Amino acid sequence: MTSGVKTRIERLLLALLLLASPAAQALDLPELMALLAAKRSGEARFTEQREVRGLDAPLTSSGTLSFAAPDRFSRKTLAPRAESMEVVGNIVTLTRNGRTRSVALDASPETEAIVESVRGTLTGNAQSLQQHFRIGVLGSAEQWTLDLKPLTPRLQVMLAGVRIAGRGGELRSIEMKMADGDRSLMTIEPISGVTKQ
Repeated sequence: MTSGVKTRIERLLLALLLLASPAAQALDLPELMALLAAKRSGEARFTEQREVRGLDAPLTSSGTLSFAAPDRFSRKTLAPRAESMEVVGNIVTLTRNGRTRSVALDASPETEAIVESVRGTLTGNAQSLQQHFRIGVLGSAEQWTLDLKPLTPRLQVMLAGVRIAGRGGELRSIEMKMADGDRSLMTIEPISGVTKQ
């Protein structure tokens, strides 16, 4: 066997190994949802950068996130000013400037879809995500990305897409792109010792 043929065979074998390796580690939607659903509750710190058309600099906020399966999700913004959003079942409660307002999520399908993009992911609820989004999963259990594209024209008018990245059963970032060009990127740092399985 000539050295040229041997080199080509070695390259072919290496290419086959490289192709086979990611396939063995690739994550699909049911596996990712099972990984996320295994965490029944958790708490994390977040920092969010929002780019809004017409503003020269991004808006920055920070605070905490928490969730408890099957249907509780809370976002408490601590800076630049205190405000909160808590979702329990079908009710979302917003508190800002000392005023509290509660509304049913199903009264606003667009708001419901945006809330479910996060809550459904945190709780590993594929059915909830599939009601509103076309879903793409990339990566492995060690590092994954979930791409959510709105299904309905009504939601597409508002939201271009959501990209959620994580490691294991933890979310690490949430990027929302709005249809008007606005964008937000939330980075998430789990608070150790709080997450329960």
